Formats: sequence, C-alpha cells, structure tokens
Amino acid sequence: MTAPKIQQLALIAAALAGVAGAAGVILSAVSAHLSASPLLTTAASFLLIHAVATLALAALALAAPRRGGWFLCGAALFLFGSMLFCSDLAFRALLGVRLFPMAAPIGGSALILGWLSSAVAALAALASKAA
Repeated sequence: MTAPKIQQLALIAAALAGVAGAAGVILSAVSAHLSASPLLTTAASFLLIHAVATLALAALALAAPRRGGWFLCGAALFLFGSMLFCSDLAFRALLGVRLFPMAAPIGGSALILGWLSSAVAALAALASKAA
C-alpha cells in the first residue's frame, strides 16, 4: 500500500474514531439519565476505549507507513467490532431486542483480532527497524 493511501485511510479511521467517541459520550449520557442498564454502560465504555485506540493506530500508521496497513487493519477491526458489539448491547438495553444473533460475539471477536493485529503491526515495525 502506498504512503498516500495509508495517509488517506488513516485520516478516515481517525474521522470514524471521532464518531465512535461521540457515540460513546452519547451512550454515557443516556445511561446516566434514561437507563442505568449495565449493558449500556459497557457499550459506552467500549466505544470510548476503542475510539482512542483507533486514533492511536491511525497515528502509528502515519508514523510507520511501511507497516501502516497492519495498523489500519487493527483500526478497522476496532471500528467494525465496536459497532457490532456496542450496537447489540445498546439495542438490548434500550429496545429489549438483539441487533442480530451472534452480533456481540462477532463484534467482540473482531475487537480481540484488532488488538492482536496491533501487536503484530508493532512487532513487524520493530523487526524492520532492527534489520
């Protein structure tokens, strides 16, 4: 992947992380004022944590463009996973229905893969510096 493409994708990931962070703040407010469901609190926390993690991966992709694709893979998995996981929890807390069967486990698995992808990206970048 070329450096300009890495930069474009990193900025898109950063923009989407901003949206995820805003959604986390909104769910925190809803949890505090409308529904004290622990599911909603968990969804808000996960959105906020993974929004910040996505921003960090986008920054790392910009700093290490040769390995940026791996960092962006992790960012994409964070965004996808938090969307599924947190949407399912919010639907259950607010509407009493699931997003779709297995949405939360699929989303949670994507989040785990995102963390593993970030570890692989960091190790690959470290190995390329040592070589």
